Formats: sequence, C-alpha cells, structure tokens
Amino acid sequence: MTDWPITLDDVLAARDRLRPYLSPTPLRDYQPLDAAVGGGIRVLVKHENFQPTGAFKIRNGLSFMTALPDDARKRGVVAATRGNHGLGIAWAGHQLGVRVTICVPVGNNPEKNDMTRALGARLIESGRDYDESVEVAQRLVRDEGMTLAHSTNNRSILAGAGTMALEMLEQSPAMDTMVIAVGGGSQAVGAMTVARAMRPGLTVYAVQSDGAAAAYESWRAGELRTVAEARTFADGVATRSAYELTFPALREGLAGFTLVSDRAIADALRTLLRTTHTLVEGAGAVGLAGLMALRDSLAGRTVGIIISGGNIDAATLRQVMSGEL
Repeated sequence: MTDWPITLDDVLAARDRLRPYLSPTPLRDYQPLDAAVGGGIRVLVKHENFQPTGAFKIRNGLSFMTALPDDARKRGVVAATRGNHGLGIAWAGHQLGVRVTICVPVGNNPEKNDMTRALGARLIESGRDYDESVEVAQRLVRDEGMTLAHSTNNRSILAGAGTMALEMLEQSPAMDTMVIAVGGGSQAVGAMTVARAMRPGLTVYAVQSDGAAAAYESWRAGELRTVAEARTFADGVATRSAYELTFPALREGLAGFTLVSDRAIADALRTLLRTTHTLVEGAGAVGLAGLMALRDSLAGRTVGIIISGGNIDAATLRQVMSGEL
C-alpha cells in the first residue's frame, strides 16, 4: 500500500485556510453537452474558470502561502510555471503581503505574464520550457534564500487541490466518476484522497496530452520517467517529468489513464464553447477530451470534469477557432 501523500484532514485544514479568501465554485450540468458526449453520460462541469485567476491553481497557491511560516514569508517565495500556478502564487502573495518571484520559459503566454506582473510579482523569463524554469527557481532558492513553491512536490499544494474535489462531492451525491487532466497530478491526487475517505466507490481517470506524456509513460512503466520535450498548446499540462510526491498515488489509485491529441483537445474546447458558452484554455478542455476518449467504457455514468483554466490567449484562440489546431 502506497504511503499516501496527504489525508482528508489535510484537505479539510486547507479549506479552513482558504475559506476567508475564496468562495465555492459552481458544479453545473448542461444537456447540450450531455448530448454531445453521448452514451447516456451525465456530465458535471466544475467551473474553476470562475476563480479570481481563472484556474484551480489559486487553491494550491493560497493553501501553500497560508501554511507557510512567518520567517519563510519574509524571505519571499519563488515558483516556476507556464502560467496558472504562478498566478495562484502571485495572487496569494498579493493577498498576504509576501514578496513573490515567478519564473516562466521564454515565449510564455504573454497575457499570463501580464497578469502575473499586475499582481505585483517579479517575473523572470528563462529556459525553453517549464522544467528549465524550475531550475531557474531552484537557483533563486540557493542564491536569495527564497522558499520554492513547487507546483506538485508539496503537500500543502496537494491539499489545496483536494478542496476542489471536496466541493464536488458535497455538491453532487450522484457523481460516480471523475475524469481529470494531469500535468503534475495535484488535481487527481487531491480527488483520490477525498474519494477514498468520503466516497470509496468513486473512480478517477487521468488524461494527459500525448505531446507531454511523462506521467502517463511513468504510470504505464511503473517507474518515474521523463520525456525529451513537452509539445502541446495546452500549456497548463506541458511538463516533461513525473513527480515523486504524486506518482505513487497515481499508480495505485487511478482507474485508468488515457492520452489525447492536441486535435482532440481543440475539439473539446470548441465543444465546451458551443454547448456551455464557456471559453477555456487548452488545459481546461483536457478533461472533456479524455471523457470523449473514454465514453464507451463510461456509458451511463455521472462524470465530473473540471474546467481549469480560462486563460487562453487571443492568438491561440484564433488558431483553435479557425481549425489550425
């Protein structure tokens, strides 16, 4: 049995810390979306795009920051990101008066960069992808004494992600399945932690982009793997590594794991826009793309998916809507 990284008590404590800052987000169903998915599946959509930063990562950032000791807050916090994790940390730092530095790869989403700066964070652009930005952040930990807010390898981060699944289970007693996008795995591990304690019969499936499949390849091989590159327009899941804190739980707890193409993600994004009138970024559509891939085996179920986040940039949106992606 895996030594599970967090417990339900950790998630409940995180919710108590988040409550003064964040309200629960809606869980909604849409009959046109059910019809588009087919198979008698009822789809429940968790609208994390309604968060102040447009993504569930605000839960992770706030959980991390509110659990941080005063001396660490005084030294400042650094994080690496493709956008939403950094926005969550920057927002939490803005709320609590903590100095924040965010490291992003060169060519990162310019609109996310602007949002990060607007929250008062120092932004450093360096490296070719998320994983190289992590190396930059780690140098700042050594050189400036800052505390690293890793997007995955931190228990407070995972507990923050678990608050989302906690809300979903409280909002829908009927939900029996969740299909969750995986980059580092905080959403999925948070969901499985809550389900194990509150609804053991609920099954969790993971979805990853086939252009950034480190977690999937690790899950299939039974050991941590990295991939040479992360190539997907869904930058919220564009990582080249699986992570030691989440991987054992993903391996033990998932009911299944599937890959989807950028074409399938773009199709899902357009489907969400057509059926729910909700605009999402690529990572926010990965859950639906995975559900579409799994729908034959999930026929007749009540399935929860998560829209996170809503921060697609104008150039990428034009490509998606024109069919270039």
